[in-house]
Amino acid sequence: MAAAAAAAISELDPLKDAAAVVEEIVRLERKIFPKHESLSKSFHDELRKKNSGVMYLKTNKGKEGEEEIVGYVMYSWISSLCASITKLAVKEGHRRQGHGEALLKAAIQRCRRRKVQRICLHVDPTRIDALCLYRKLGFQIDELIRQYYSPERNAYRMYLEFDE
Repeated sequence: MAAAAAAAISELDPLKDAAAVVEEIVRLERKIFPKHESLSKSFHDELRKKNSGVMYLKTNKGKEGEEEIVGYVMYSWISSLCASITKLAVKEGHRRQGHGEALLKAAIQRCRRRKVQRICLHVDPTRIDALCLYRKLGFQIDELIRQYYSPERNAYRMYLEFDE
C-alpha cells in the first residue's frame, strides 16, 4: 500500500496531455486485455466522448526523475444517475501494491461529484483479485451474465449504490 501513496494519479485530458501519455495507456491496454476485449483501436474515440474519463497512475521507474504509467481506470456516465467503470488495469509487475484500489477510489470520487446514485461494472468471475477489490470497496453482485466476454466467459454485473 505504501507504493500507491508514492504514486500520482492524474486525470487524462486528451487536449492537453502529450500524445505519449495516451500511447502509453494504449500500449498497456493492448498488453493486459485480450484482443476482443481491448479498446486500444477505439481508445481515441472513447476519449472524445463528453460523458467519459480516464485517470492514470504514474510511479517512479527507479531512475532519477523517470516515471512510468502503471495503471489506469476508464469510466463513463450512462445517465445523470448512473456511472460505469469500463476499464481498470494495472501492469503485471505493479499489482497487489494498492494501485488498483487507489485508481478505483479516485474514479468513484469523480463519479460521485457528478451526483450519481449508482456505479456499475462487469468482471470475469475467475478474476478473484478484482472481485475481492470490488467487494472491499462496497460493490455487490447484481447478476451473472452468461457469455458476456465470449462464448466461454461470463461476467458478474456489480454495482455500488449511494444513499442520497
